[in-house]
Amino acid sequence: MNEESSLSGSGAYTTRERAAIIVSCMLGFALDLYDVLIMPFLMSSIQASLDISLAHVASITSLTLAGSVIGGALFGWLGDRIGRKQALQLTLGVFAAGSIASAFAWNYPSLAILRFITGVGLGGEWGAGMVLFNEAWNKDRRGLGSAFIQGSAVLASAGASIVGVWATTSFSLEWGWRIALLTGGAPLVLMIFIRFFMPESKAWLQFDRARKSGLVERTVSTTNTLVLMFRGKLLRISVMCLAWMMAYMFSYYGVVVFMPTLMQKSLAAPPEVVRNISVIASIVGGCSYISMGALNDAFGRRFGALVPGVSWAVMAGCLYLFAHDKYAGSLLGFPMFWTYIAFVIGNSALGVVGTWLSEIYPIEVRSTAVSVVYMAGRGVGSLAPVVVPLAAAAFGGELATGMLVVAPAIVLFLVMTLS
Repeated sequence: MNEESSLSGSGAYTTRERAAIIVSCMLGFALDLYDVLIMPFLMSSIQASLDISLAHVASITSLTLAGSVIGGALFGWLGDRIGRKQALQLTLGVFAAGSIASAFAWNYPSLAILRFITGVGLGGEWGAGMVLFNEAWNKDRRGLGSAFIQGSAVLASAGASIVGVWATTSFSLEWGWRIALLTGGAPLVLMIFIRFFMPESKAWLQFDRARKSGLVERTVSTTNTLVLMFRGKLLRISVMCLAWMMAYMFSYYGVVVFMPTLMQKSLAAPPEVVRNISVIASIVGGCSYISMGALNDAFGRRFGALVPGVSWAVMAGCLYLFAHDKYAGSLLGFPMFWTYIAFVIGNSALGVVGTWLSEIYPIEVRSTAVSVVYMAGRGVGSLAPVVVPLAAAAFGGELATGMLVVAPAIVLFLVMTLS
């Protein structure tokens, strides 16, 4: 992908304004991912409490992710029409209201509908916040700042595991999962912070004034931004970006969902060893996000995606070579440990996504395009947990072989990165 458009009109922001922006974006993304990651810890309680099947409760996460695709398009469009700050506040409001309401679901249909609504709110948060950040931040340090925002996923993962286990073990079967979902209302506090402390994008304000005064072409000021992002020279860019993000998300979910099961059930690693590997991997992943963020500021956005992509290619090779090497008592001598480390280093490619996409798209479609590309990718990624078991069954029941279905997606990701 080529960098076609730089951010412009950002003006001067005070240190306080920039701090408010990055803190808001970090917290927003962390709360977004927290709400998704806490569900696996609540599934058994929800299944027993509502007396529904495992398939039904498992579908709740898929419905949430489906809602996020719609939310990405809706709030991305709003971000281009009414401003980044207002769109961010609205998406957080829908997200928080849906999560709180979900805690009072009385059966599967009500929980499914409310979590879908929660997903709609989740879908808009990332794009609105990431675009505002990139329009306000110094171009030479956007990569590092974006890496910090994406790196807040470590906080989300830790928080989800702590709260999920605490709630389901400290309260009754009926109330534990409900209390955990109530914590998803935390974005309401963030909304208040954003309302009083976070500025609107000055680049968008400048564009909006030009649009209202007639200085912007009529086609730009009146055409739906969902249409504009697939018009003219943006058609090729949008198709490539969608393929790029879909390939990333499919690869990510096709491995992250199954790696603990592979290590524990197929390769005989004790639960405490798998836990230790996960903790070490989280630390390595956080460091990788920050390191790649600094390096893509120094060497370009393509570098920040290419190096992690190569690490994923190494991971796929190791997955093929060491699929049957069981745990033999040594963590450092366990090949799948190093395979997982290569995987989490590859994950840090996500740290460059928000910045690169924001710099590619012009301001009139930026919020829409960034949100749609990211959330469409997440929607395709949600298919991986279904495809991998089917592939495993087709190849003799070997989970590692099924996980290798991500290999073509990794190749596509690298090809799009270099294009």
